[in-house]
Parts: sequence; structure tokens; C-alpha cells
Amino acid sequence: MHTFFRSARLTTTHLEFTVRAATALELDVYSGAALRGSFFNAIWTRFCVNKEAQTCAQCPLHTSCPVSALVAPLREESSWGQDIPRPYTILPPLDGARVYEPGERFSFGMTLMGDIVQLLPYILLSISPLEAEGLGHRLPQNGGQRGHFSVEQVEVYHPWSGQRAILYQSGDTFPNRPVASVTIQDCLQRAEQLDAERITLEFITPMRIIDREHLVKQPLLRPLLQRLLERYLALERHYGNPTLTLSKEERDILLQQAEATTCSANATHWQELTSYSNRQKRATPISGLQGRATFTGPLAPLLPFLTIGELIHVGKNAVKGNGHYRILTEH
Repeated sequence: MHTFFRSARLTTTHLEFTVRAATALELDVYSGAALRGSFFNAIWTRFCVNKEAQTCAQCPLHTSCPVSALVAPLREESSWGQDIPRPYTILPPLDGARVYEPGERFSFGMTLMGDIVQLLPYILLSISPLEAEGLGHRLPQNGGQRGHFSVEQVEVYHPWSGQRAILYQSGDTFPNRPVASVTIQDCLQRAEQLDAERITLEFITPMRIIDREHLVKQPLLRPLLQRLLERYLALERHYGNPTLTLSKEERDILLQQAEATTCSANATHWQELTSYSNRQKRATPISGLQGRATFTGPLAPLLPFLTIGELIHVGKNAVKGNGHYRILTEH
């Protein structure tokens, strides 16, 4: 595994948007899908120069267009397009379903994967159309329109060290500040500090995993690790080191070690949720497992991957913010 991680290149860059409601604004329990849609529309509206194209793939600018790199997976209908992991995840507000009154602040996050951080200026320069786009439910007090907010600042932060730096403040004309990303070396250092025989995971947002054609409604480490390996290697392939692979034998050994662990404490529950897709014109399930689970067993070889999973999420709807977990450490 040491040789494997020496070749790993994927980084993650973590952004937090602090915003103030300009009108009444109502969000669901998990608003990741709504935020993803708003970002998509804002970036596409601001920068696409060929909106007549039905899809990005049909546009002659497709291969060199930075907007396509950010939003094409959302626009493509081909199986090839669907197989490309999105280069970001949304971290929705965790205040539950509620209405924000004018003047109230709330925050949400976005994690950028690998070299897609080069396109950060496009995201920050889309703030104006993002504010104009509107968000959440249509409300009578807004004349049947969605709520609006203004972005007060955007920070880049390190999820483990707590270090923060302001990238953007309201009124900035062109954000151009250095950005710090989390590296695989950071993940390895965190893994070395963890207990090699006992670990507690807190599932912050619903984790939806399908294993052998069945939903996993109990905390099991082998299905989690299997989906995590698939997601991580796909992200490396597209946004990190395209040649990085694990052999079938290496994967099987890791999964066998995960299978040998035991869930020694289970404080999870199944959260039933649906999300309406404007693209598919139907409601889709985003239910998943939430709460805390403690696993015991031979964890040492698995810990680097589990720390990576804290950053990239795991399972279905990760781009919308689902599958976000953290490793709880004793202080």
C-alpha cells in the first residue's frame, strides 16, 4: 500500500460559503440537490458561450471548455458521461428543514476534487448569477418566487487542522488568492493517529449504499469500503493520477479485512428522504443510514482509505452531499 499511495495525486479543496438571506428562503432537510442545481445554472449561465448546443458533448468547444469540465456530467445523457464522477461535492446546511428570514445567515460547503481546483475562479465569478438564481421553495411572501441570498464571504479551510483563509468577500471584483488543498499525505498522517483496532464513524448525511442489489440498512464496513474504493479510484483516474490502480488481489485483501471487522456499537437509523430532480422530472430516493457506528478488528490497512472517505463522501448522491461521514477521535 505504501507504493500505491506514493503514486496517489488526488487532492481535495474545501470551501465554505457564508450567505445572508435577502428574502424569506425555505430549504428542505437536505438541500444538496437544490444547491447543486443552482451552481450548475449559475456557471452555465455565466460562462457558456454556446447555449444552443443540446449537450456539452455536441458543442465543438467541448474538449477545451472549462465550463464543460464542471457541468458536463450533469448535462450528458450518455452512459459515458454518467460514468464520470462529478468533480465536486456539495455540503448542504445541516439546520434541518426551515425557513430563513431576511437577514439570517447560513452556510454551505463545496469540495473540489483534484485538478478541478484550477477552475475555482469560474465558480467564484459565478456568485452573482448564483445570487440571482434563487434557491429553495417558491413562497407566497416572495410572490411565488424562490428565496434569494447574498454571499458575504467564501473561505477555504482544512477539515482536520481547522486552518482557514478568506478567498472572497462581498464586493470583490476578482478573487485571486492562494488556495490550500488537502493531500494524500495529510490523509496518511491522520490515519497514523487513529486506533488500528477500533474506530467510530459518524454518518452526518444519509449514506445510501447498494450491495449485491440490496440497500444496506445496517452499518457494515465491507460494502462501505467497496463503494469507497470504487469512488476514490474513479476520482483519481479523472482528477488525480490516471494510471493509479489497485489489482484485484489487492482489492480482495482489503475487502476481506473489512469483512473481518465487527460492528461493536450501533447507534444508526435509516432516514427516509426523497429529492425532486428537475432533469429527470421525478422524485428520486436519497434515503440512507445516519448516526454512529463503532467497528472493531484489523483496521490498520483500511484507515488511509477511510480518512480519504471523510473528504470525498461515499455511496449514492455523494455530489449532493450524501454519504458524508467523519471519524470520531477521542481527546
